[in-house]
Amino acid sequence: MLGAMIRLFKVKEKQRELAENANGGVPIKKQTAGELRLHKDISELNLPSSCTMTFPNGKDNLMNFEVSIRPDEGYYLGGTFLFSFQVSPIYPHEAPKVKCKTKDWKPVLSINTIIYGLYHLFTEPNWEDPLNHDAAAVLRDNPKMFESNVRRALSGGYVGQTFFQRCI
Repeated sequence: MLGAMIRLFKVKEKQRELAENANGGVPIKKQTAGELRLHKDISELNLPSSCTMTFPNGKDNLMNFEVSIRPDEGYYLGGTFLFSFQVSPIYPHEAPKVKCKTKDWKPVLSINTIIYGLYHLFTEPNWEDPLNHDAAAVLRDNPKMFESNVRRALSGGYVGQTFFQRCI
């Protein structure tokens, strides 16, 4: 899928060049520095098979996309976590806005780092650097109970007021 998107971007660039030449060399729409950098970042992505990237606003809008993470190992195996990305025209000088559509989340790193960082939050939760200290204590002191709590939360069961909201 990603390879097809990259080929599509290259075709789109070639079409733009042809349109400029047909229009006497007058640019149709110049890409911003952020669009150029994002294009480069996307072309270099090598996502794990459990991560997918989609462009819900169409292939002409690279600056807004979604990433779905379905951990294939670890405590969050079986869960699906959807993140929306809004990238500024002045990216990388302004951080992309990333929102976890499963729960709120706003990291401020590069696209590649964000995706891999998010992926590792689910596959290798770190009790030494938690958002939820209660959940981290359970992970540290009783990993089997933590796993049980995650399983119950993923199946829609109640695990405590904020366990799943801030469990990593």
